[in-house]
Amino acid sequence: MLVRVVLMFAMMLLLFVGTLFAVPLKDIANVVGVRDNQLIGYGLVVGLQGTGDGSSLQFTRQAISSMLQSVHVKVSPRDIKAKNVAAVMVTATLPPFARHGDRIDVEVSSIGDAKSIVGGTLLLTALRGVDGEIYALAQGPIAKGYSADKRKKNVSARAKIFRGAIVEQEVDYDLYHKDTIRLSLKKADFETAVKIEKKINAIYGGATARALDPRTIQLRKPPSQSMPEFLAAIDKVDIPYRGGGKIVVDEKTGTVVAGLNIHIDPVVVTHGDLTLKIMPSGDVAHQTYNLDRKNNVVNLRYGEVTVANVARVLQKLGSTPEDIIAILETIKRAGAVNADLEVI
Repeated sequence: MLVRVVLMFAMMLLLFVGTLFAVPLKDIANVVGVRDNQLIGYGLVVGLQGTGDGSSLQFTRQAISSMLQSVHVKVSPRDIKAKNVAAVMVTATLPPFARHGDRIDVEVSSIGDAKSIVGGTLLLTALRGVDGEIYALAQGPIAKGYSADKRKKNVSARAKIFRGAIVEQEVDYDLYHKDTIRLSLKKADFETAVKIEKKINAIYGGATARALDPRTIQLRKPPSQSMPEFLAAIDKVDIPYRGGGKIVVDEKTGTVVAGLNIHIDPVVVTHGDLTLKIMPSGDVAHQTYNLDRKNNVVNLRYGEVTVANVARVLQKLGSTPEDIIAILETIKRAGAVNADLEVI
């Protein structure tokens, strides 16, 4: 009876583990060649209430002069003194398969000494790719709002215009007529590449998939399907995968987003005058932390120490977003956490 119970428990555990780490193929791999493209442009924000660039910035005055000449108004840069105009760099991301007329978001950032660009209007700005070609045109008002510091209203040298640019040129990529294509794993791993090869070949047979290296899998579509149909089908294929998870930290607000099961191994971190000691507790239900004010040491004991636990403790202690980011980065470099860290 005992042996039967143990075997049933083992089978349930294996089933749970296999299901827990089975992820759709589209979550761990990208199609080679299908990617975003970065765009950049130089423009002017007008209509500011005295918060623009000072009159001493020559490139701002030159830009205003050039803009006025485009509408047949000739003014020397030396004669321009305007504090309601700011020179800005405009950036955007052109998603794959974006079509003519689609709208995309743009980021507007001051490059002069403007105190704020919020409340102004971005004039027509050409957004170019690395090849120098114009792919989108941006223009629009920069809405009033709050910066990251809620006490400072409408003060920001950087802003985003949602759907502020119109796509003017497409990046051509003929996917339909391709017979073969390559997948690129987001994280190189021999085991995962081989699992993908075997799983797809088990479904479609033959040599449909072939792992070329720990990151690249070459696929050949079946004759009965087009390439979009084939990719739509394999995107849903579940692949056994043991990922390290991801930690996202908002640099402005200090918000930390992480999976509850991202564990941290025992480690000691010293940051400034604060020392954080992470130690496991024998009692899983036992979750405590204490502060040795004399030595400024935080002793953290949890049954299973996770990123969520550490972030919660640091926030309770009044740590700044910069402190939290620095501590998490140090823990990551020390190898005490197996997860990707992204700061936004």
